[in-house]
Amino acid sequence: MPMSDQQDSRQGRLIVFSAPSGTGKSTVAKLVMERLGCLEFSVSATTRAMRAGEEDGVDYHFLTRERFEQLIEEGGFIEHEFFFGNYYGTLLGKTREAVDAGRNLLFDLDVKGALNLKKIFGEWALLVFLKPPSMEVLAQRLQSRKSEAPEALAMRLERAEMELACADQFDFVVVNDDLERTVDLVASKIAQFLPQS
Repeated sequence: MPMSDQQDSRQGRLIVFSAPSGTGKSTVAKLVMERLGCLEFSVSATTRAMRAGEEDGVDYHFLTRERFEQLIEEGGFIEHEFFFGNYYGTLLGKTREAVDAGRNLLFDLDVKGALNLKKIFGEWALLVFLKPPSMEVLAQRLQSRKSEAPEALAMRLERAEMELACADQFDFVVVNDDLERTVDLVASKIAQFLPQS
């Protein structure tokens, strides 16, 4: 997709973060958003019930199960999953609206969802993959949470190996071995990618 003319420069951009669980993705994303000040976090859709204090379109797009399944049939999601009895997904229409309105969105997606978004939006999307310093360090970080049974931990580590095998399909890969350095590198890369005002 060319980005040469005036109209193109007004289009928003899509930034996707992917990383194995325990790599520090949420922390890096939050600090990068604070630093750049021009990114919005993408709002996912879900079929789970709205909790007290939540707002439709702000915390999630709350959909009925019937509507969610209808949108799956119609190809209305960039990615979706069924998790603990509820659907979660990224709406294609809302993402297109944001790009056309010149808004820059930040996504936290798994590897499959990230690659699918890139397939749809091409050069409007920048895929950032955060790697742990090593599998040993990742295992230690996950174990230190003390929040999961050994079987769940083993599944997370197995999934991490699968995710790491896909890292070379991303636009930018950085090892999160030093938080400040990682945030500097990622923020700099994203700033170069965003439309220059």
